[in-house]
Amino acid sequence: MQNANAPESSLIGEEYEVEVGPVAHGGHCIARTEEGRVLFVRHALPGEKVIARVTEGEETSRFLRADAITVLDPSKDRVEAPCPFAGPGKCGGCDWQHAKPGAQRRLKGEVIAEQLQRLAGLTPEEAGWDGTVMPAEGDKLPPGEVPQWRTRVQYAVDAEGHAGLRKHRSHEVEIIDHCMIAAQGVSELGIEKRSWEGMASVEAIAASGSNDRQVILTPRPGARLPLVELDKPVSVLRVDEKDGGVHRVHGRAFVRERADGRTHRVGSGGFWQVHPKAADTLMLAVMQGLTPRKGETALDLYCGVGLFAGALADRVGDQGAVLGIESGKRAVEDARHNLADFPRVRIEQGKVESVLPRTGITEVDLIVLDPPRAGAGKQTVHHLAGLGARRIAYVACDPAALARDLAYFAERGYKVRTLRAFDLFPMTHHVECVAILEPAGKGR
Repeated sequence: MQNANAPESSLIGEEYEVEVGPVAHGGHCIARTEEGRVLFVRHALPGEKVIARVTEGEETSRFLRADAITVLDPSKDRVEAPCPFAGPGKCGGCDWQHAKPGAQRRLKGEVIAEQLQRLAGLTPEEAGWDGTVMPAEGDKLPPGEVPQWRTRVQYAVDAEGHAGLRKHRSHEVEIIDHCMIAAQGVSELGIEKRSWEGMASVEAIAASGSNDRQVILTPRPGARLPLVELDKPVSVLRVDEKDGGVHRVHGRAFVRERADGRTHRVGSGGFWQVHPKAADTLMLAVMQGLTPRKGETALDLYCGVGLFAGALADRVGDQGAVLGIESGKRAVEDARHNLADFPRVRIEQGKVESVLPRTGITEVDLIVLDPPRAGAGKQTVHHLAGLGARRIAYVACDPAALARDLAYFAERGYKVRTLRAFDLFPMTHHVECVAILEPAGKGR
């Protein structure tokens, strides 16, 4: 069935009956048509027979993207999607609403294993990983129930001022009346119930470490800010259309978060883990893996507002030292504020690949890196491997980037000691990993 509005070579709208194969990185499964075309199929599960409708692709495309619009032979792991806005052609925020929670974690584990093997040449055993993806505390819920974990939600706004969420790989807005994975503190604001005329987006933040609530408005060009009246007290910030900076309108310019027994200031929509349990879960995994000792020196790269730098400083003590590097100006200000109690902590602003060589550091005991989704890259990894750290903790939000960087570390004599995976983004394809590396000469 051809889409009448599509170009002649387009296959958008074509339908194929297919057997669904393994899960792939990105929230879809792989299938092949009778002609051998590769389909990346969303809303399907491995082993199912479905009718898949093409959503992207042409005759000459290496692969096609598609949605499973009819399930002919369902998997035992399939459930009715709890959210009415999940499904083909609808909200793109969740990938696995149609899978049981345990099945979602298995699928994420299969993706991690596949990426490790393909990009780093590692089996789970060689990576010191038992193959499981652990749920966060409190998230082990029965099928049909959804953890309310998302403490930060960016709503898109349509031309009429209605708030919603983007459709998958689209600028189109799916208007919603409630996001099921939003944390209670976000839902309580009632963003979906009011008009946001003139706004391009509204980001809602509900700190899990305090009662701080914040909305960040991005106006359309030339639009005036609305008077913000929500169901709970809230600070308001706006994104400047000229420089992209975030400016306070009223209330606090930051929210307060808690982790490792400390309060952290996070300003102007700066980075903080979205799941309420994530910061402590990852901090604990990193510290258990590194086993910091009094008097050691450490690096915290891509340090954000200083979560890992503070945990390291607390453990290496007054005789130790920690250097954090972060590119975001506001995050650096927050990190310096959050770590003011530690005189042996220094935070430098700039890109890791630029700042680190300028520091003159030639050796260090411990390294933590929590790079953006693209990973650290070959140049930075090779530099780090030359510093002789006894252990390195790599926190990764993308298993492909992690696997690529682990291969670069292996080139310079570092092996993975342990790897742990955490389901800190339930219902989506995202997963967080913590890999602990050490020089290859050491035994486990």
